[in-house]
Amino acid sequence: MSNHEEFESELFQNMEMEDKENLSQSNKYDMALGKYNTALKDDEIAAKTKHLLDKYSAENNTLDVKKFLFNCIDLTTLKCTDSEESVMEFTKRVNAFDDEHPDLKNVAAICVYPNMAEIVHDTLEADRVKIACVSGGFPSSQTFTEVKVAETAMALHAGADEIDIVIPVGKFLSGDYEGMCDEIQELKDVCGEKHLKVILETGALGSAENIKKASILAMYSGADFIKTSTGKEKPAATPEAAYVMCQAIKEYFLETGRKVGFKPAGGINTVQDAVNYYTIVKELLGKEWLNNESFRLGTSRLANLLLSDILGEETKFF
Repeated sequence: MSNHEEFESELFQNMEMEDKENLSQSNKYDMALGKYNTALKDDEIAAKTKHLLDKYSAENNTLDVKKFLFNCIDLTTLKCTDSEESVMEFTKRVNAFDDEHPDLKNVAAICVYPNMAEIVHDTLEADRVKIACVSGGFPSSQTFTEVKVAETAMALHAGADEIDIVIPVGKFLSGDYEGMCDEIQELKDVCGEKHLKVILETGALGSAENIKKASILAMYSGADFIKTSTGKEKPAATPEAAYVMCQAIKEYFLETGRKVGFKPAGGINTVQDAVNYYTIVKELLGKEWLNNESFRLGTSRLANLLLSDILGEETKFF
């Protein structure tokens, strides 16, 4: 055999090995998805969600539930006008809550951009309130993986307890599950024991089937929470998306034994919206998920609305 023929033979062998490896990677994600029913119909999910809420939501519209929901809020400021001064004042209001309402539990976390983590860390005095940061090219997730890793590491170094990232939606929709999952796994490695919340941006996924698949893949890749939306895309959180995601969380738990949290965010504009999400979590996941280590609400305006209902008078505390 000539040198040229030997080179061609070795080249084809290497190409064959790469093809097998790529096929193996593809099969890995297909096999993971194959363990779950992802062939969902949007109209059936809508009907099931409506039936559940019609049957159970009213019984959960209670003072105790509203107090619980308040304690599950990730109180959020993600505005282009945020400044060190405004975020400091925002954090001081959370501090003041403990003094002015000692009989109520405070919000679960303050959620800010990564460059504001240090300000919150240096200002926050309230017990048991965590610091959450959006990261990874939020809200579009359209930047280099290396930038996402650096941003996440810097947020954690500045004091973040939790990180909220967005899946690379374009990769998911184009079927690049490996690219999507590798990125989530890499960011989870950066987070270590700190919670990683993975935003699916459900309004951009287009169907219940895609929401189910994205949920499974995000959990498979190490997500500690799966979250509906950034609030920057329309539609944001919906009860139907929550229904599918909670179904996925329960099935994943039964398959793996790993408990993943749920966070609806974006478009939670009324107390009833919050009660509806509570109802879905309670009925699909059970009481084990009814704590703020497993259930969060991403919002800003809801805090004052819930507090007004709890106190029985209109209140603008935050």
